[in-house]
Amino acid sequence: MVTVQLHNLIFSAHHGVSELELMTGNTFEVSLDVFYDDARRAFNTLEGTVNYVRLYDIVQENMRRPSRLLEKIGAGIVQQIKEEFPFISEAVVTIYKLQAPIGNFQGRAGITYRKSFE
Repeated sequence: MVTVQLHNLIFSAHHGVSELELMTGNTFEVSLDVFYDDARRAFNTLEGTVNYVRLYDIVQENMRRPSRLLEKIGAGIVQQIKEEFPFISEAVVTIYKLQAPIGNFQGRAGITYRKSFE
């Protein structure tokens, strides 16, 4: 099994439930793990692997589209990855909002979306 990882990616984006969040934006941290079976893949070409540059592009594309729910963004990222790399067996994406609009809150608020395809 191979895991391709992109961790601690930082994006400025416009996601959130309130109109103010959608208008002003926030900072988000995204981590992604994509799993596939190495027994059936040829590692001598890029086509035989999951291209982490393309994974980054997919995450970036989805983070650019404003959404009220982080769950929707996570599901969209995983769906697009599966369409582009149909041989993956699982994907896990975590999205944190780094300045959550909660009074006196310090930390990160976020979601993890996990999807298995076996």
